[in-house]
Amino acid sequence: MSAVPTPRASTRRPLYGWLTAEALSLTGTRVSLIALPLFVLETTGSATRTGLVALAETLPLVLFKVLGGPVIDRVGARRVAIGCDLASTLVVASIPLLYDAGLLGFPLFLALVAVAGALRGPGDAAKQALVPALVASAAVPMERATGLASTVERTASMLGAGAAGLLVAGIGAARALYVDALSFALSALVLAWATRRMVATGSTDAAAAREPAGAARYLARLREGWDFLRRDRVLLGIAGMVALTNLLDIAYATVLMPVWSVDSGSGARALGLVFAVFSGASALGAVTAAAWASRLPRYTTYLTAFLVCGAPRFVVMALDAPLAAILAVSVAGGFAAGFINPVLGAVIFERIPEPLVGRVSSLTSAMAYALMPFGGLVGGLLIRADGLAFAMVVCGAAYLLVTMLPAVDPRWREMDRRPSPAAAPDPACL
Repeated sequence: MSAVPTPRASTRRPLYGWLTAEALSLTGTRVSLIALPLFVLETTGSATRTGLVALAETLPLVLFKVLGGPVIDRVGARRVAIGCDLASTLVVASIPLLYDAGLLGFPLFLALVAVAGALRGPGDAAKQALVPALVASAAVPMERATGLASTVERTASMLGAGAAGLLVAGIGAARALYVDALSFALSALVLAWATRRMVATGSTDAAAAREPAGAARYLARLREGWDFLRRDRVLLGIAGMVALTNLLDIAYATVLMPVWSVDSGSGARALGLVFAVFSGASALGAVTAAAWASRLPRYTTYLTAFLVCGAPRFVVMALDAPLAAILAVSVAGGFAAGFINPVLGAVIFERIPEPLVGRVSSLTSAMAYALMPFGGLVGGLLIRADGLAFAMVVCGAAYLLVTMLPAVDPRWREMDRRPSPAAAPDPACL
């Protein structure tokens, strides 16, 4: 009699393969997060143009996140994720190729950045829409999976930021984008390999089979997702809060910090070091959250984490503190930040019905990203108004206000509601 394969061997591969694919693509994306603004500053010296590039990337990203939701539910999250990664490989690689050939004018550069953002929107949304199926296949608690995903994100951010500083200093900002292009290609290959058995069993890309041809039209499906989201006040509140913090984070990462690295003379290596330390501490926090977040009160954890990771990093920069102090604040803030995504991710996925995962998660994510296109512009305008210190103070104060508002809104306490223990997966299966 032939041996029967254990469930653990067959069901954990898709989740861990997905995490590996995320690690690859996110590492490359973090390289471009530093390389792109430094490239613009090197070639134009303009903080305003740097903000304009951030707008050109994030505006299509948000728009196509919204528009991609019904497509993800209809075509299948796996197909959309792999297709967008392969297309992104070509688009991102074309930027350094055209620059080396002397053919990359600023308008063409903006257009390519916009196309890259348009591909990332549905691609990222599709990868997130895979999570419930991956969790069900692996039989792990949702917070365990979101904690592992956050660990991967934070670790990739650390590695990508550190690599970006070295790459920009060594080969230039434009050529550093080759790493981002390669990461998309590898991500698509790993995801296709790891999830192929889920296709055979019908546990992913099942939307096409669920909805017969001639089902509700595209706009009707999009409206159905929006109707659900607007009725869930917790999901709506989370999306609005994250939208405002993302605006400030983009201003910080794409304009304020690159300008600090240039004005202070610290350079790309120091910039990469600050981001890498914050991300490394965040990865440690996310690992801790993966192990313990399912036992912690979500509401209190959320408030404490944002209190530590939000305003302090803006304040220490406004005070022109030495690098050692900036790194110390980055360690504390990064560790606290590691708890945020596992908690919010678990709340979001637990509240969305399985047939609507693509649409509602895309809309939630798009709302969270909605103000990001303007983050770079806000950062540039604040610096122009009264300098870098003023910009840091304004952003830090706004961050504190936005993240602490839930402390006076009782509906946020619904975050502590969890599925019944009988319905929860067995954590021993991890």
